[in-house]
Amino acid sequence: MKKLSLVIGVFNEESNIRDLSGQIITALKDIDFEVILADDGSTDGTRNEILNIDDERFVLVELKRNYGQSSALQAGINYASGEFVALMDGDLQNDPADIPRLLKMMEEESWDMVAGVRKNRKDNMMMRKIPSQIANYIIRKSTGTKMKDLGCMLKIFTNETIKSIHIYGELHRFIPVLITLEGATRFTQTEVNHRPREHGSSKYNLSRTYKVISDLILILFFKKYLQKPMHIFGGIGIFVLGMGIIINIYLLILKILGQNIWGKPILLLGILLVMGGIQFITIGIIAELQMRTYFESQQKEPFQIKRIVRTKQKN
Repeated sequence: MKKLSLVIGVFNEESNIRDLSGQIITALKDIDFEVILADDGSTDGTRNEILNIDDERFVLVELKRNYGQSSALQAGINYASGEFVALMDGDLQNDPADIPRLLKMMEEESWDMVAGVRKNRKDNMMMRKIPSQIANYIIRKSTGTKMKDLGCMLKIFTNETIKSIHIYGELHRFIPVLITLEGATRFTQTEVNHRPREHGSSKYNLSRTYKVISDLILILFFKKYLQKPMHIFGGIGIFVLGMGIIINIYLLILKILGQNIWGKPILLLGILLVMGGIQFITIGIIAELQMRTYFESQQKEPFQIKRIVRTKQKN
């Protein structure tokens, strides 16, 4: 088993591959490592540049089309066999020279994850820095995660920790939250070097803001209601159904008293609330069935055991 598997997702990074591979070889010269470059359907010469790396420790995992960064990282993680697994970007903004220090912290202090915090970030203030700071603040407050820089890809995990989760959609930003849900609790952060992009173009734009918000809603659901979806859907359904019943009883009394209720907007509201309440409750029941199928089909427990200790017998 290798000491370290370095997983890098790349998309149209043809001009960076040669420098990136050279810097990795230099930085990790004293470490038994492998590098998994997951090519996320690049349309330039990225694939050929990777294949031209004259080092058997570099592996190309080529996706059939562009699936997104999270899928590329997951493909690389699936292949990783090292005792520790590191993630980083392929645009040369992360510095491979930081990896040995993070690995040393993992080994000496027994962390589940050591995450980088970009020092003196070299990005556009309005397009990258400010939106990132706002997103980090919202995610920290809503999820309770203490990470300062969730957008920094440079992180290192134990193999067991990173393989306890699967990264879908755009959830690579929420890896610390996801591994927390699986029982990992020992995290730390350290400042890492951040460099300006010299070659190629950034894949980031403000449209990602909507994806982050959508993923945040999903993560909050996972964090609070994954094991009890009926509590949220059933709670909303009972409230909505109750409001609809109250309105309809009120209208029934008016009808008994001889008033004309046809054509009143409140009649339509009452009917919609009753139907909506029933639908929410039904969704809750279906979600509960799916949750039980999820855990039982994989023989997973809806809890994590910290440790089991046999107490000493009395003399």
